[in-house]
Amino acid sequence: MSPFRIRGVSDEDAAAVEAQLGRPGRGMYSVAQRCPCGLPDVVATEPRLPDGTPFPTTFYATCPRLTGAISTLEASGLMKDMTERIAADPELAAAYQRAHEHYLASRALLGDVPEIDGISAGGMPTRVKCLHVLAAHSLAAGHGVNPLGDEVLEALGSWWAPGPCVTCVDGVWERQ
Repeated sequence: MSPFRIRGVSDEDAAAVEAQLGRPGRGMYSVAQRCPCGLPDVVATEPRLPDGTPFPTTFYATCPRLTGAISTLEASGLMKDMTERIAADPELAAAYQRAHEHYLASRALLGDVPEIDGISAGGMPTRVKCLHVLAAHSLAAGHGVNPLGDEVLEALGSWWAPGPCVTCVDGVWERQ
């Protein structure tokens, strides 16, 4: 069911995520997906952050190249088009409902937070409000679990092709 098995993020991965985000990662449970360059590009996060805040975004994209490319797609109006397609296509709506259920089941493996019970992320299951979440879900869960996340990834092309988004030289991580 879940793409993550082991709790914990190595110090090296945590440092890479901090360089990617420009701030420390919050509530990281594990690396849920690695870029072809080997760095984390999606982390699984605890459903409750260390400060007690409920956090429904189980799959969080960290790679700045990935998130930047997704932001460009969001600016294109793709979310509105996808929401209209969900309303008009019963098969797509059913597949998106299953993606929502998978997301909830994956989060439930990490803990129970009653405040966000039944709430996934990205607008699931009836609309699209965040392509970042849908793409991160598809990367973490694999192709075929979230149809709209899969579409986002297909639209992005080879966003990782320029190489690592961050590098470590002499113990110092820097964005590229």
